[in-house]
Amino acid sequence: MTLPTPIILDCDPGHDDAMAILLAAANPAVELLGITTVSGNGSLEKVTYNALRMCAVAGIVVPVAKGANDPLAGKASAAPSIHGASALDGAELPEPNFELSPLTAVELIAKLVTECDRKVTLIPTGPLTNIAMFLQTHPELHSKIEHISFMGGSTERGNWTPYAEFNIWADPEAADVVLRSGLPLIMSGLNVTHQALATPEVLDRISALDTNLAHTVVDLMKFFATTYQDVFGMPDPPVHDPVALAIIIDMSVAKLVSAPVAVELTGLLTRGATVVEIY
Repeated sequence: MTLPTPIILDCDPGHDDAMAILLAAANPAVELLGITTVSGNGSLEKVTYNALRMCAVAGIVVPVAKGANDPLAGKASAAPSIHGASALDGAELPEPNFELSPLTAVELIAKLVTECDRKVTLIPTGPLTNIAMFLQTHPELHSKIEHISFMGGSTERGNWTPYAEFNIWADPEAADVVLRSGLPLIMSGLNVTHQALATPEVLDRISALDTNLAHTVVDLMKFFATTYQDVFGMPDPPVHDPVALAIIIDMSVAKLVSAPVAVELTGLLTRGATVVEIY
C-alpha cells in the first residue's frame, strides 16, 4: 500500500489558495500536516483569518501558523482588485473554530518536517518568504524535503507586471533563495495554471453536490470570475494554486520539463520576472 505524501501548504488565501486548502485536506494521496500563511493576496492578518475560516467551513483540523508579514526586502503589497477587500470576498464563511499555533510559520514547518517519519513536500502557493526563511535557518532539514512544488512565475508573460507573476513579484529575493537552494523544485507558472479554468460547467458540477461547502466554493469562484473578467478580460478564472498540489497528487496532470530558472532582481521594468531556459 502506498502511503500518502506528507505535505505542508504555505499560502495566502485568496480564492485559489482556498481551493488548494480543500484539495490538500480531502485528497487521499496526500497527508496535510499543517498550513502556514504569508502576506500576499491580502495582509497577513486577513489571509490567516481566511485560512482559519476555510478550515472551519470544511471541518479541517491541522496546525495553522502565521508567517511573514513583509517580503525579505521592502514592504508587502496586496491584490484587492482580484480577491476583494477581505482577500476572500464572495461568500459568507464561518468564524474560526480553533486557535492559531503559537509557533511562527518557520518554526511550525521545521517542527513538522523534523517529526515526520518520511520526507515532506512543501507546497507554497503565495510569495516564497516563509519557505526562503525556513531554508536559510534550517539547512540541517534540507535532506528531509522531497519536493518544493510552488505556484508562481511564468515561462511567458506576467500577470502583475508585463513580465512578472504576482507571487514571485511580491518577494523576488525569496524566490531567488528557493531557486538557488538545490532542492527538487516544481514550478507551476501561469503558462500551466491559465489552462486550469473554473468554467461554468465545472461550477455546475460542484453546485450539483448540493452541500454547504459546494455552494460556498461556487460563490467564491463566481466572485473570482467577476474580478478576472474585469481586470484581465478572462471570463473563466484560472484556479492557479491547486495546480501545484495536483502535480504532487498525480504527476501526469501536466507535462514536466527540466529547465534552469532564475528570477530577475534588479531590472527596472522586469523585477520579479522568471527567466526560464526551455530549449
